[in-house]
This record gives sequence, structure tokens and C-alpha cells, in this order.
Amino acid sequence: MNNENNSNVKFLDRSTVFVGKNVKFGKNVVVYGNNYLDGDITVGDNVVLYPFNYVSDSVICENTTLKSSDITKSKIGANCSVGPYSRLRPNTVIGDNCKIGNFVEIKNSVIGSGCKISHLTYVGDATLGENCNVGCGVVFVNYNGKIKQRTVVGNNCFIGSNANVISPVNISDNVYICAGTTVTENCDSWDFVIGRERQINKRDLARKYLKD
Repeated sequence: MNNENNSNVKFLDRSTVFVGKNVKFGKNVVVYGNNYLDGDITVGDNVVLYPFNYVSDSVICENTTLKSSDITKSKIGANCSVGPYSRLRPNTVIGDNCKIGNFVEIKNSVIGSGCKISHLTYVGDATLGENCNVGCGVVFVNYNGKIKQRTVVGNNCFIGSNANVISPVNISDNVYICAGTTVTENCDSWDFVIGRERQINKRDLARKYLKD
């Protein structure tokens, strides 16, 4: 392991941490217990690795924190927060100042700087511009049963909770996609996109299904 005796790396429980020989640490790195780091890894200055991370063949830039996450063949930019329970699969690139939250899975995608993907979301085979917000339960539907296709999202977009983005589509800058929408067509800049049925309330019909 490189830098094992470097005073700038603080191991809080060295007995439960595995660090491979090709791991390179910057300055002022803090590594909690129960971390596994193997392969070609570069950890930048002031990074904090909270417990229960698995990291392999990846780059973690300065001032970033990881919590209980699985990172493989990916790059995470500076000043990011990842986890808990995030999974970054191969060929994922995260820009600077991003938040990747709990139970978010990203695969073969580029996430622009300033994006927030906070929880319970799958992003596969996509490119997101800067300063996008992706809501809870969003799915980038990249596989049609035969081939995997790609989605491109511009800058400053909002994708509401439980939206499905069916690739291949191109979503331009400054698009607002309402919660619950299924996106199947390209979107132009400043489009307000809504694709769900209008709610209908049928009085007293619940009695058929529920006990009084």
C-alpha cells in the first residue's frame, strides 16, 4: 500500500480496513473502519471514507465523502457527497459539487457538476448536463430487451419523482419534467413536460374493495 505510514492519512480502525498496493492517498484523508480499497485507486486531499465502502479502480477527488457505497471503475469529482448505499458501476463519471444519495445506482453515465440525485433512482447509459435535479424513484430505461440505448439531458433540468425516461431521447436545457411522467419523445429547451392521466375520483366505489 502506498502512503501507509503517511501521517496525512488517518485510519480510525486499521484492523478492519483493506488497502491494496496500488492505492494512492492525498493529504488529510480520513478512513473509518470496514473499508475495502483495491485496484488502481487515487484518493484526493481531504477525502473522508466513512464505514462500509467498497472501492475498486476508481478516482475520488478532493473534499469528497463516501458513505457505505460500492464504487467500481468510476470517477467522482471534488466536493461531492456519495451515499449511503449508492452504487456506481463501471464507466461512471461524476462531476464536481454533486450529491449522489441513498439507493442510487448509476452505470455507464456522465453526471454533470452540481447535479443532485438524492435517492432511489437508476441512471443507466445517460449523459446529464450541469445543475440537474433528479427526483426520487426516477428510472432511465436504457434496455428494450435487445439493445441498450442512451439518453442525453441538458443543463438545469428538473426530473420529477417517479418519472420514466425511455431511451433513446434527447432532453434539452432548462426542461421541467413533472412527477409521474413517462418521457418517450425529445424535449426542447424550456419545455414543461407532463404525461400522465388526469385523476378521476369515483364516489363511494371504495366500498366495493374495502370493509366499512
